[in-house]
Amino acid sequence: MPNDFDHPVGSSNSIAYNLPMSNAFEKQPVSIHDYLEGELVSRKKHEFVDGAIYAMAGASTNHNRIATNATVEIGSQLRGKKCQVFNSDMKVRIRQIRSTRFYYPDLSVVCQSNEGQESFQDLPIVIVEVVSDSTRRVDEYEKREAYLSINSLLVYILMEQNAAKALVYRRTDDGFVREVYFGMDAVIPLKEIECSLSLTEVYTNVEFIPPTHEDE
Repeated sequence: MPNDFDHPVGSSNSIAYNLPMSNAFEKQPVSIHDYLEGELVSRKKHEFVDGAIYAMAGASTNHNRIATNATVEIGSQLRGKKCQVFNSDMKVRIRQIRSTRFYYPDLSVVCQSNEGQESFQDLPIVIVEVVSDSTRRVDEYEKREAYLSINSLLVYILMEQNAAKALVYRRTDDGFVREVYFGMDAVIPLKEIECSLSLTEVYTNVEFIPPTHEDE
């Protein structure tokens, strides 16, 4: 499937909870219980993929502005309704036949929440990720495939940082279809949660910086 964004290669550094930083990590994957307990006291957030733990890199000012603006924009429209928006402190659990993952999306909307004491959600309706050079390939490929496997998910949105642009995957009767929204006047309809997402609002105070590529 062709993409509408560039694809510089990103990378993540893996760490193991309560294990030495060595090859022992590969032989002793972290249990889900230990991962969840570790995240409650960790100063840094980590994502979990089948026993492997990946430290999350810090986000740029633009990244945080976009994520915060989108959260406020959707949250204000959901006020008083059944569905609620979560920011990037809330994990999403993805359970497949032979795989379990926990990711921290920049934004998620849930209409049927897990119990209050749990630190993750299982049934997101909408997920938003802000794309950066370091996370682009993971967001567009690995995470996209994982998120789209969630039965409850209806919309996955990738927000670009260096232009007013969004790539949307929307569930239809024939599977997910791809939509592209470009320009400050664009508005993403979210009829699934009776909302919309204005790119004017999402990109308020964002300073666009042209991307740089080391191979150019």
